[in-house]
Amino acid sequence: MTEPSEARHSDGRNEEWAREAADVSTPAAVIAEPAGRETIFDVDNVSVYYSDKRAVRDVRIKLARNEITALIGPSGCGKSTFIRCLNRMNDLIPTARVTGAIGYHGQDLYASDVDPVQVRKRIGMVFQKPNPFPKSIYDNIAFGPRVMGVKGDMDEIVETALRRGALWDEVKDRLKTNAFGMSGGQQQRLCIARSLATSPDVLLMDEPCSALDPISTGRIEDLMMELKEDYSIVIVTHNMQQAARVSDMTAFFTVELDGDTGHRTGAVVEYDQTDKIFQNPSDKRTEDYVTGKVG
Repeated sequence: MTEPSEARHSDGRNEEWAREAADVSTPAAVIAEPAGRETIFDVDNVSVYYSDKRAVRDVRIKLARNEITALIGPSGCGKSTFIRCLNRMNDLIPTARVTGAIGYHGQDLYASDVDPVQVRKRIGMVFQKPNPFPKSIYDNIAFGPRVMGVKGDMDEIVETALRRGALWDEVKDRLKTNAFGMSGGQQQRLCIARSLATSPDVLLMDEPCSALDPISTGRIEDLMMELKEDYSIVIVTHNMQQAARVSDMTAFFTVELDGDTGHRTGAVVEYDQTDKIFQNPSDKRTEDYVTGKVG
């Protein structure tokens, strides 16, 4: 069975980097604590496997409420694999298994009595490419609340979500038109609004701007800055400037060779305030990546 793209991408520079890492003693990860801030996710020694291949190993970080956390690193280092752990999306991959523990508001996210559907209700996700349903703009937003049996004025729910998605003024006069008629940037904001319609606590965003033009990207970034007043956001991005602009904390993932199997695996090198990651990182591997020397 073909594994997800994050686990199978190969880049010559990353392979060389991984080989070099295997030839030396790998420094311990530099992990900052969210001092004075409420922890929303407590990730403790999490590894992710596809069949017998470990794609991500031993992640230990804490993510804080009402902050934007950026996950950066070269292709194949496990960023997308890791972010999918935070709302149990990896449960949908038959070969995937997660070890370690993820605490969400102090509760074990992977406990046997936790319903993954309820997890995804509280922890929404926006993907790399806009994926509106083949329905009207209105029905895209109303879909989630209807499925979950949300009571209340649906018109108000739709309008509130579209306003939160910074889209209402652009579409209020064509709510019954097909969402496929929107621009790419509008479709992505629609997908964000659709996630917000179910009143989540956290918004996960896996490269949400990679398919967008600079103007649409700027609007999404402005929207993220507004949304963090009410939500906690985790974003995967290959855009270093974007991570520096919007995030409060940044985790740098790298590619290493798994000492047990010799396979390439992802690991966190450094997790700290974004300004420190980009201006004064503690690990040379982080400095090399953010300055463009490798990756």
